[in-house]
Amino acid sequence: MADQVTGSGVRIGLSAVIMAIRDGRACVLTTASEEGLAALPFGPFDPVRDRTFERALRDFVTAQTGFRLGFVEQLYTFGDAGRASPRATPGPTGAREVSVGYLALTAEASDPPGSARWTPVLDFFPWEDRRGGAPAVQPAIDDALTRWAGEDAKRRGRVDALFAGGEARWSEARVLERYELLYEAGVVAEAARDAERAAPSSAPGRVMASDHRRILATGLGRLRSKLRYRPVLFDLTPPTFTLSQLQAAAEAVTGVALHKQNFRRGVERTGLVAPTGGFSTGTGGRPAALFRATGVDPTDGQAPGLPLPALR
Repeated sequence: MADQVTGSGVRIGLSAVIMAIRDGRACVLTTASEEGLAALPFGPFDPVRDRTFERALRDFVTAQTGFRLGFVEQLYTFGDAGRASPRATPGPTGAREVSVGYLALTAEASDPPGSARWTPVLDFFPWEDRRGGAPAVQPAIDDALTRWAGEDAKRRGRVDALFAGGEARWSEARVLERYELLYEAGVVAEAARDAERAAPSSAPGRVMASDHRRILATGLGRLRSKLRYRPVLFDLTPPTFTLSQLQAAAEAVTGVALHKQNFRRGVERTGLVAPTGGFSTGTGGRPAALFRATGVDPTDGQAPGLPLPALR
C-alpha cells in the first residue's frame, strides 16, 4: 500500500483488486512486495493533486500497467490494528496505515509490463473452487476447523454455515467471511505472521503481503454478489463471445458449475446480449453463434444481473 502522510498522522493509500479473465481463469493483477510475496497494485492519494480517490486510482493503474479500467467500485477502508501493513515510502513513526480498497475490472488481459503479472485468483483461495465438487484442500481445512471449534456450538455453527456443513448450502458470495474465519482459526499463513509465530506447513492458498489477501477476498466476494444484480461480467469479456465462453467466465468468477441450458435461457431473457450474426470456428465442434453485450450500463440501478443457476 502506497501512502500519503496527513496532518493527523494517518497515511492513506489506494489498493486495487484488478480482475480479468485470462486463459479461462479469473485472474488478479499482482506485483511483488519487498519480501517477494504477491501484492495488489497500490498507489498514493495526494489530496492536493487528486480530485477524487477513483480518478487517482485510474490514473496510477494506467500509468503503471497501461490498462484502462472499466467498472470501478470502492470496496472498503482497511486499517485494522494488529494486521501487517507495509509502507511504500518512509513515514512518521507510529503513523496509522489506512488503505482504501477498490474493485476494478478490465477486459484487457495482455501481459503487463515489468514485474506485474496476472495470477489466478483461486491460487489464493483454493477452497473457493467448487466447480468439481469439494476441492482437494477441504479435508485439511475441515480437520483444522474441527479442532478449532471443539465443543463450542457457536464456532461449529459458523463453520457449518460458511463451509456448507450439515444442512447449510454453499454461498459463493461469502468469500470474506470464510477467509476471516480461517484467519481467526489460525489456518491461513497471515494469521501466524501477524501473531509473530511460524505458519503451519499445511496453510492453504498462496500467502500475500500485508492484508492484501483480505482485500482480495473482499473484492472477489463483492464481484460474485454483483453478478446476480448488475451486468458487470461484460466488463471482463471481449466485444464478442459465445454463450459457452460467457458461461465459462461466470463459472471462473463464481467457482461453481452452472446449468448450461438454464444459464442460456436466462441470459437470453435478460436482453443483455444480442447475436452478431457471426460464428466462432474455434470451438472444436460445430460453429457457435457469436453474441455481443447490448451496452447496458452496469452501474444502472435498473440493469439486471446474469442468472447463475448452479448445479447442486
